[in-house]
Amino acid sequence: MYKGMTPGEVLDAVVEGINTRDLESLMTFYEADACFASQPGQLAKSPKSVRESLRNFIDLKGKLDLKVKRELRASDLALVIAEWSFSVTGPGGKPVSMAAKSAGPASAG
Repeated sequence: MYKGMTPGEVLDAVVEGINTRDLESLMTFYEADACFASQPGQLAKSPKSVRESLRNFIDLKGKLDLKVKRELRASDLALVIAEWSFSVTGPGGKPVSMAAKSAGPASAG
């Protein structure tokens, strides 16, 4: 699904998949040997564990916002620097928000 998309377009599609809770569309972005870091120190290393981590994230029923700040391309790879925030309704109906900056590799088409 991601072939021909820019890294920014891929990340926009991932945000849409999270926000619409579309696990199947999200899984199209992960190759068989892909990993997913659900939190510091926790790395999903198989398609089954990536799916489970994404499912847990989706089940929070939050809203993900992400802004690509920079893409550094080299051949068919890119380093993508982004800022993101994730907002959910916590226990007792109180809003909970997380935010961070991230950098990671992506396919550049």
